[in-house]
Amino acid sequence: MAETKNMFDYTEDSIKSLDWREHIRLRPGMYIGKLGDGSAPDDGIYVLIKEVIDNCIDEHTMGYGKQVEITIENKSVTIRDYGRGIPLGKVVDVVSKINTGAKYDSKAFQKSVGLNGVGTKAVNALSDYFKVESFREGKMKAAEFERGVLVKEHKETKSGESNGTMVTFIPDNTVFKNFNFRPEYIEEQLWNYCYLNAGLIITLNGKKFVSKNGLLDLLQRKSNADELRYPIIYLKGEDIEVAMSHNNDYGEDIFSFVNGQYTTQGGTHQQAFREAYVKVIRDFYKKDYEASDIRTSIVAAVSVRVQEPVFESQTKTKLGSQTVYEGGPSMKNFVLEFLAKELDNFLHRNVAVADALKKRIEQSERERKELAGIKKLANERAKKANLHNKKLRDCRVHLNDEPPAKNKEQFISLQQQSTLFITEGDSASGSITKARNVDTQAVFSLRGKPLNCFGLTKKVVYENEEFNLLQHALNIEDGLEGLRYNNIVIATDADVDGMHIRLLMMTFFLQFFPDLVKHGHVYILETPLFRVRNKQETIYCYNETEKQAAIKKLGAKPEITRFKGLGEISPDEFGRFIGEEMRRQPVMLMPETHIQDVLEYYMGKNTMERQEFIINNLKVELDLVEEGAN
Repeated sequence: MAETKNMFDYTEDSIKSLDWREHIRLRPGMYIGKLGDGSAPDDGIYVLIKEVIDNCIDEHTMGYGKQVEITIENKSVTIRDYGRGIPLGKVVDVVSKINTGAKYDSKAFQKSVGLNGVGTKAVNALSDYFKVESFREGKMKAAEFERGVLVKEHKETKSGESNGTMVTFIPDNTVFKNFNFRPEYIEEQLWNYCYLNAGLIITLNGKKFVSKNGLLDLLQRKSNADELRYPIIYLKGEDIEVAMSHNNDYGEDIFSFVNGQYTTQGGTHQQAFREAYVKVIRDFYKKDYEASDIRTSIVAAVSVRVQEPVFESQTKTKLGSQTVYEGGPSMKNFVLEFLAKELDNFLHRNVAVADALKKRIEQSERERKELAGIKKLANERAKKANLHNKKLRDCRVHLNDEPPAKNKEQFISLQQQSTLFITEGDSASGSITKARNVDTQAVFSLRGKPLNCFGLTKKVVYENEEFNLLQHALNIEDGLEGLRYNNIVIATDADVDGMHIRLLMMTFFLQFFPDLVKHGHVYILETPLFRVRNKQETIYCYNETEKQAAIKKLGAKPEITRFKGLGEISPDEFGRFIGEEMRRQPVMLMPETHIQDVLEYYMGKNTMERQEFIINNLKVELDLVEEGAN
């Protein structure tokens, strides 16, 4: 009977046709990736900013406008460029009609990052308030929207403003819940634009961003000069720019860009660089080095410009394999031809750099051979440990899964949400496991405190069962190419032991897999310390100040519970703390941060400096508690 009823329920009324605005709001992940609250660099609120700036950059690339001005006040964003300005008769259409824009005309935008006319429409639809103003040849036209709906179209008027476009928007807080902009993420985004567009001036709330030397400046800012094994190799050709060196870190640290877009997930151009670089090095030294020995510890940036880039999703974080250069050679051949000539010439002209590079490769070769035996045994142990049943409670969607042909955009959005919680103890891992989203959230359970690996070699990763199983769960033994989860969240109790475990896990990642941190994959889970409730309302508090505010709000002596550990929080409660309301702090490295110096300070021998730091910060915490109590 039920099947018959369902069949008759499927009628013409079941078929829905959504307009552009409704579709974007119903499926925002298809247009901007994951939503988030601003705690991750790829959260939707930063994609909104990027989509507007991309249009400014495209104008600059075409030779119009050398300055972009950005103002962010509270949650309102204003972006002003000095390009040609949107043609006044099309101001409304350009921001509210899908498949409308100049980028379909390759003469107008030869090597644009946005080719499908969606960007500003998505910003419009996902904003509480959106205003576009165009200044063009002494005239001005403006239009205002609320959540994509046109509420006011201004008449065309005279204007003394310079040509260009100004967009103001406030992200919709019903879509981006409890969001906040992190200045560090926005500034990093702006620096990338400047590196890729030498001479472009961007200001953010009056702060100036500009680069004279492109990717050379990027690599200098991202690297500690004292740790580089040789001066940065900088090569530039038509539609391609490369900077590279080696340091003493493990792994590969490659930043890749297409038409000014930071492709955080790499793609065809990044893989082409990796393969071409190996071939050129082998040919130059006339030795068949292992590819991993050549690329281990490389720090590089590669930027290409192509006329028809094909990205794997609307957020343009990965370049697709269909992309070719100027309708001719494959991306692989284009990059190979460039490196085969320019890098080979550079190494012949700079003998000292060539010698230093060779020494670094041979050092990696020795280290790999020393580890070969123990790696084999460790891999066998990982298999016997039955990782996917014993230590790891896996999820269904992973970052490196091949997206299906159907619902590809939605699947890619889920991949961006893929998360591994690293926790300690059966009770904590049990609570998270019961509360998690099995599609996108996995749990790895530690047994006791991990080893302090500061100053140790990578040999310990294979000798230590916990570390060995963790690197296999993440699939990062050979670099980030196979990383299975976009987000790695350290979830420990909010007590001294929990804090210690956090530090030990951060030390592990910084020591052996620093690119995980550099590329924004590692977070600390925040869970509430207190539950304050009466019969009408329950408030969860993450610090003493929030607790005092909750007590004041509820009044009449509410019940107060202090959570001593994650295991004390029921799965029903835990669901909200790892769901849409999840609070997490990113583990961030500032460009000026030197990893080994940080690890030495916090995890090395005890010093008077560190004692003073702890005492001073403890005093600040106690003052805050006392202030909250008053």
